[in-house]
Amino acid sequence: MLNFKFTLLNSIVKPATYILLLCITVIMSSCSPLKKYDPKDRAWALPEINAFEHQNATTDYSEDAILFIGSSSIRLWKTLAEDMAPYPVIQRGYGGAHFRDMVFFTERILSDHSLSMVVCFVANDISGSPKDGSPKDVLNLFKLFVKQVREKHPDIPILQIAVTPTLSRWDYWDEINKVNQLLKSYCKKTANLYFVDTVPTYLDALGQPKPEWFVKDQLHLNAKGYEVWNGLIKSEIGRVKALN
Repeated sequence: MLNFKFTLLNSIVKPATYILLLCITVIMSSCSPLKKYDPKDRAWALPEINAFEHQNATTDYSEDAILFIGSSSIRLWKTLAEDMAPYPVIQRGYGGAHFRDMVFFTERILSDHSLSMVVCFVANDISGSPKDGSPKDVLNLFKLFVKQVREKHPDIPILQIAVTPTLSRWDYWDEINKVNQLLKSYCKKTANLYFVDTVPTYLDALGQPKPEWFVKDQLHLNAKGYEVWNGLIKSEIGRVKALN
């Protein structure tokens, strides 16, 4: 009789438990910070992401490569491999990248690479667009990106490069620089996470962006701008590698 009661109770509790777990899952999914991002708003990036996957499948990379990931300044860095020598690199920048779309592609970009470091630069989350998030939104997306990297590579350093001050987006610089300060603060208190503060170097004595280091659009770096960027980033890579 006791065994019958236990079996009956178990037959009632188990379905109830499953229903409860299902409800919790649905609630958590509906509360996800990513839910508000429409898949249509990242479909434009798929051709480049697909190209990365093809490269991953057909190219052999060094086991201690540094992954450079992010937006068009990474993609347009034509001398990256040469500039970073002797460090081997994997170049994975796509034009127009935001953290709000990149977090949906991180796993595909990381693939199964064996990496010694990740270097990230994403500059488009605040650009004067109606779809801009707040600086806090960008920070939360960055935290998610770090978590995604850590799931595959728990111990490697991650370097986050500051958003560069540019004349083309100078009207939004206050908000952009709030992003920089939030990322810098988070990196400072998080193990194996480093912030590369390039901002002071790209401002002149009057606190304005230096136009001579950019191409005509005053958004993307020219050869001199990349030369300076490379010096700052490579120096920090060397410093961090010495620590690890």
